[in-house]
Amino acid sequence: VNGEGELGEKGALPGDLYVVLGVTQHPMFERHGHDLYVQKEISFVKAALGGKVAVPGMDGDLTLDMPEETQTGSVHRIMSRGMPRLDGQGRGDMYVVVKVVTPRNLSETAKELLRQLAGEEAASKRQDNIGEGAAR
Repeated sequence: VNGEGELGEKGALPGDLYVVLGVTQHPMFERHGHDLYVQKEISFVKAALGGKVAVPGMDGDLTLDMPEETQTGSVHRIMSRGMPRLDGQGRGDMYVVVKVVTPRNLSETAKELLRQLAGEEAASKRQDNIGEGAAR
């Protein structure tokens, strides 16, 4: 800032004031311009069946409707929940990057249900392969 520094020696005019700012990385959000990115872990069940998920936002938790069959790495946009624009004209968007967490310490009942699911998937894949062969 021109002329806003310390007074010069022997009555000389004030010098210039230099302001140095440092921006540190936020532990949860990653900023890209006015947009914010946040990582969100969800359960395998929530990824498969979909449903409401609480997502941290700058002004408190937000609710995101997670669609069925969500995959790890999928990105979901929440409009106007990013950084405020300096000109006062709205905000950027928030992007939620999903990470599906594989369950641990499953009970025997849960393991049996997953075995049944695996059987269903295998049967469905066989049906798909039979249908492809018939279409040739």
